[in-house]
Amino acid sequence: MSAFWSAWVTVITLAVIFGCTWLLLATRKSEKFKETTEETVGHSFDGIEEYDNPLPQWWFYMFVATVIFGLGYLMLYPGLGNFKGLLGWTSHNQWEREMQHAEEVYRPVFAKYAALSIEELQMPEHEEGLKMGQRMFANNCAVCHGSAGQGAIGFPNLTDDDWLYGGDPATLKHTITQGRNGGMPAWADVLGEDGVRDVASYVMTLSGMEPATGTDVTNGEKQFQALCTACHGPEGKGMQALGAPNLTDDIWLYGGEFKQIAHTIRAGRAGVMPAQKDLLSEDKIHLIAAYVYSLSNK
Repeated sequence: MSAFWSAWVTVITLAVIFGCTWLLLATRKSEKFKETTEETVGHSFDGIEEYDNPLPQWWFYMFVATVIFGLGYLMLYPGLGNFKGLLGWTSHNQWEREMQHAEEVYRPVFAKYAALSIEELQMPEHEEGLKMGQRMFANNCAVCHGSAGQGAIGFPNLTDDDWLYGGDPATLKHTITQGRNGGMPAWADVLGEDGVRDVASYVMTLSGMEPATGTDVTNGEKQFQALCTACHGPEGKGMQALGAPNLTDDIWLYGGEFKQIAHTIRAGRAGVMPAQKDLLSEDKIHLIAAYVYSLSNK
């Protein structure tokens, strides 16, 4: 901060404090606190008048204490321009220091649970480990998957047994560590609008739903077998190696209504699960994976 702005901040801050102090003292009626009176300020608001009484004594002293505290704080800590405070405290690298301290304190705790398998962490005696995983899930994953892991449109539900890439412990850890990049190509230019609607209707029948009116399910099946089976399989049961969803279980990542399915086919989808390897340690990922595993393995 330049000398000018340092002086500006200092003058403005002190002027406000001393100005409020002067105003507080100037409005006192005398050296001693007056007794309450029946006098009013002379104004009437909808028939309501205000008594012209001084501040209660405790209230006045509270203002004084606040001013003293504020001046003391500004002397001890940074706050007046470039003045560093008498204690020399700084917030520079404070977050890093606190994180390092927390890492040193909790590293043995994480290491203890990391020595256990994800299946072992499901046992009642290791409930505290799952609670730690739950808290880290809330901090890092809930923004997409929800606080209870039930997902939303475009974000998988982690509480059922339907998994795009697999729900076994090793796969869960890999997903969290490395992330996932899903890719559903757009077929509008290949199928045309009528073809998109036909395929969407056929896909609906795979989950036992009625096809949309005005569509040709037979043509939809023909186009599906020609274009979609490479990922979803000839029966539409999906392929976890590619992250291609099962289309026969009535579970939909982007919605199961006709218009939603048609939009997916028409425009494609590009879901991304960010990798956490650069944000979380292996031990923390292990506990989060254990918690996610517990959501669908009660």
